[in-house]
Amino acid sequence: MPVTIHPSSIIDDGAVIGEQTRIWHFVHVCGGARIGAGCSLGQNVFIGDDVLIGNNVKIQNNVSVYDAVTLEDDVFCGPSMVFTNVYNPRSAVVRKHEYRRTLVRRGATIGANATIVCGVTIGEHAFVGAGAVITRDVPSFALMAGVPARQIGWISRHGERLQLPVAGNGEATCAYTGDVFVLQNNVCTLVPNQKRALTHPAA
Repeated sequence: MPVTIHPSSIIDDGAVIGEQTRIWHFVHVCGGARIGAGCSLGQNVFIGDDVLIGNNVKIQNNVSVYDAVTLEDDVFCGPSMVFTNVYNPRSAVVRKHEYRRTLVRRGATIGANATIVCGVTIGEHAFVGAGAVITRDVPSFALMAGVPARQIGWISRHGERLQLPVAGNGEATCAYTGDVFVLQNNVCTLVPNQKRALTHPAA
């Protein structure tokens, strides 16, 4: 299935876009961008030159993915959430050589109106709540909320809150998939032999 691009969008020469990706109204994709297959870019999305986007990534309306941002497979970016790439911007000071790289790992969700301060890594399947401000690295499977954001729990690959303490040790099962998670020394991991495939239903 070919790429679907709305006529109002601008795709600069050189941009690479994977099969079955859908690009909606008033999107601008710069020439250096690399976008995987099966993605969805909502209305008024901007994708910079030095941006790498994996497969099955959903970017909702009014999101700008600036240079030095990487989104791995299955990432969800909620409406009007914000990426940055300069830590201490000044209009009169050029700091393009000081961009701090931001990495959002596989399966992570960033809620509506959240802000990601540059230079952080958001771990696999982490969940950043709506309106949160991320100022430091986020562990895999962490549930984050607040300004500045703090961890309030753990969350499964399916987006179900796990009955685990924020810190310490424990074990929990995702109510929806049966996936088993172990918390040990404040690190949450999915038990390997319990992994089940997550389906990608048509949106």
